[in-house]
Amino acid sequence: MYEPIRTPSVHSMAADQDVPHRSRTEELDIRLAGHLTALLTVTDELRATVRDPALDDAAERIAAQVARLRGGAYPLRAAPTGGGDPARAPRLHGRARMLAGSALAVATSRADAAAAALAAERMEAHAAAYTEAPAPVHELATA
Repeated sequence: MYEPIRTPSVHSMAADQDVPHRSRTEELDIRLAGHLTALLTVTDELRATVRDPALDDAAERIAAQVARLRGGAYPLRAAPTGGGDPARAPRLHGRARMLAGSALAVATSRADAAAAALAAERMEAHAAAYTEAPAPVHELATA
């Protein structure tokens, strides 16, 4: 009733090719390094906006974790120059909290205790800073 398949399947050919594949651990390392690098970038932006020695220490520890995950290669960073708009700080803290949460999820999946502890600490610190920031005041138009 059906005609037999005369050509090899496209799907079976892909398995026969000699293509390098990464392990799950390598993929998680790459993903965790990416989340931590993004967190480092936001932390550096916060350092330019808010003068806080705790942010300097946190940035150094995040950079050390990224270097560990990348085999010793420290991430490129821009030095904070100051002059950042302090009104951006609540948004930056919110973004940093979200990135720390993503890093925490991947670090937990990878069973990386050091990165998970750092991500949880940063998540708590940014959550506290986010809630302490004054809410923007908007004027309501009345008709």
